[in-house]
Amino acid sequence: MEQTWRWFGPQDRVSIADVAQAGATGIVSALHHLPTGAVWSPDEIAKRQREIATMPDGAPSSLTWSVVESLPVSEDIKKQQGDWRAHLEAYKTSLANLAAAGIEVICYNFMPVLDWTRTDLAWRLPNGATCMRFDLVDFAAFDLHILKRAGAKEDFDAELTEAATRRHAEKSDAECEQLAGNIVFGLPGAAEKFSLEDVRAHLAEYASMSEDTLRQHLVDFLSEVAPVAEKLGLRLCCHPDDPPFPLLGLPRIMSTEAQYAQVLDAVNLPASGITLCAGSLGARPDNDLPGMMERLGDRVHFLHLRNVKRESDQVRGSFYEAEHLGGDTDMVKLVEAALKEEARRRAAGRQDCSIPFRPDHGQDILDDLGRRAQPGYPSIGRLKGLAELRGVIAALEPRIASA
Repeated sequence: MEQTWRWFGPQDRVSIADVAQAGATGIVSALHHLPTGAVWSPDEIAKRQREIATMPDGAPSSLTWSVVESLPVSEDIKKQQGDWRAHLEAYKTSLANLAAAGIEVICYNFMPVLDWTRTDLAWRLPNGATCMRFDLVDFAAFDLHILKRAGAKEDFDAELTEAATRRHAEKSDAECEQLAGNIVFGLPGAAEKFSLEDVRAHLAEYASMSEDTLRQHLVDFLSEVAPVAEKLGLRLCCHPDDPPFPLLGLPRIMSTEAQYAQVLDAVNLPASGITLCAGSLGARPDNDLPGMMERLGDRVHFLHLRNVKRESDQVRGSFYEAEHLGGDTDMVKLVEAALKEEARRRAAGRQDCSIPFRPDHGQDILDDLGRRAQPGYPSIGRLKGLAELRGVIAALEPRIASA
């Protein structure tokens, strides 16, 4: 398994030197500063590769750009409106430019409006560490009383609505503003940041779109780009919804094994695959992560090995980012399933027998607490997770190799 690390570019407070010292060999990055729908030019791609290959002091880092996360899919493509056909052609050109640069794995998502949703970006744990959290009551308070979305009242039962109303009444104006900011939080250096008015406008455009329609738009997108990726020797991998249940009245189409299977069957090409994110999918109690790896592993091109702790047994519920081996997903069984898939690939002579993974997210611990890095992407918290995962892999590999 290839050990990778997400890096947001030169403005990332976790440096390339930090990554090299953590022991990762590959970098997961993207050109977040380019507008969604724009072509990723060879010059911009080469610039990021040079930044990855170079330590802050100018020495070589020995790191390579292994995975793109993400080459974003525009809202126009998801809605099939506006400039969506031009964006589709730009996407194909970007794929060709990435392939020419030697990058083979391209992660993307098809989540409408918001890529991921958390209500707290630094929730304090009993030991003093902090982590990201999704609190369903806080989210309902935002939806009902801050965003004031049309139709929100129909999405929450009486008990949750009452709890959300109390929670909102307890918050100061500053706390309400902070909650809203957390929910529409963007990536560092991203070209696009949404205001509440932007969110309302996008929601209005999705108001009449069903799950089936959005899924068909994803299939249409993949029908265009997956054959291109296949010819270029690329592997596309769709990230699951985060969290994996409906929010803001928006359709969700990549939240369960059955939903993934539908899309994989509709565009049945090896180039069209999965980013198996244990944290996103693990927020639902009915998702079996080791089983998904066993059954869909042939099309898993990228792994996000992170864990969450659910706070209820409901499909839609609160959760927080747990330690990598301490959440509700059995990480040892998931890693074992991934190593078995790699063994099958080696036996079949596949070139992609080493699946890249990253110690996705992490709790802020020790010096992380003062570093103020991108929420979810601390230095020491991820280093701890990578070390734990590396230990699991080292323990399991000999047993699987001799089986």
